[in-house]
Amino acid sequence: MTSTHYTVPTQQDGGHTAAEIAQQPRIWRDVGRIIENSRQALDGFLRPLLAEENLRIVLTGAGTSAFAGQIVRAALARRTGRRVEAIATTDIVSDPYDVFAEDVPTLLVSFARSGDSPESVAATQMAEHCLTRVAHLAITCNSEGWLARELPTLSASYVLLMPAASNDRGFAMTSSFTSMVLAVLLAFGAVDGPQEVEGLAAAAEHLIAGVMDDAIDAVVARRPERLVYLGSGALKGLAEESALKLLELTGGAVVASSESALGFRHGPKAVLNDRTTVIVYVTNDPYTRCYDLDILTELRAGLPVGAVVAVAGSQDGLPGEGTWLVPGATDIEDAALALPAVVCAQLIALRSSLALGIRPDNPFPSGEVNRVVQGVTVHPLPQRRTTER
Repeated sequence: MTSTHYTVPTQQDGGHTAAEIAQQPRIWRDVGRIIENSRQALDGFLRPLLAEENLRIVLTGAGTSAFAGQIVRAALARRTGRRVEAIATTDIVSDPYDVFAEDVPTLLVSFARSGDSPESVAATQMAEHCLTRVAHLAITCNSEGWLARELPTLSASYVLLMPAASNDRGFAMTSSFTSMVLAVLLAFGAVDGPQEVEGLAAAAEHLIAGVMDDAIDAVVARRPERLVYLGSGALKGLAEESALKLLELTGGAVVASSESALGFRHGPKAVLNDRTTVIVYVTNDPYTRCYDLDILTELRAGLPVGAVVAVAGSQDGLPGEGTWLVPGATDIEDAALALPAVVCAQLIALRSSLALGIRPDNPFPSGEVNRVVQGVTVHPLPQRRTTER
């Protein structure tokens, strides 16, 4: 098979998207400095909240921003010792009285590239309406968005503004996604300062620099009609984000889906055929890793050579062929591993888009899907439902 190498495309055919993927290591270093410079004020905001034994932390966003919460949830729960849940703004807005049924002290952590989507605004307002005690931490990339402008008017609020360059101009969220994931991990101490940030940035630079070109080109050259991403634990959220990137940047031309390693056998495995490619994110957790290795063995026995790829931080238990290693990531938290690992999915999505003749910066030229969601009507809240006893 002859692989085709891709150069960074021009702005006309997708340069914003390519540049925003490539800039991520630099952006992460900037995020590290932002958190370091904000440490005293940020700790002053978080410390009294985390002292509440019954604090509930809700991580929220829509689409890619919701997946950010899914990726970091377990890491934040371990770090804080508090109840942490990832609930999409779309679920909050459609049934706020269910999501906020317990009137307990709550920290709502909002991830938002633009900070202007109807659900981001409404979720904040509905939390205020439903809860007696709620504080807000917004992590956003747009200094002019609603969250950045209006949230500071609330007494219990803090806005973490990401570097201006992270407010992606391309259609799909790339550097915005990873900058917000890194920011919340740093904010809660789940990533340990400059040294770990530098390691993650160096790993991403290694992947972006071209060492993965042949492997990624081989995946794209197969022209899969279906591509499945699998991941366990925190990496299930990464699998969901990876599938969404491919759907977005190819304008839906490649059917992409995601599941957990164990969940895949329970129906979703029906998607497999000889035109399917499967990419498995392999966890660093020794126990959970057993299930990832099991599904890899099973899939490789039933699919053509080259159709199954493992992306991992460690070679342990994996063959050399068909394994993409993230350098320097042997022992890191899965939520941190997701940052350089997602670069692989971003590059697959970008190059698949170009191979199909689609402009990654504008994969939906007719406007049926928009960069900032449109067409959402937020309906007035009814009275809280009560159950008669």
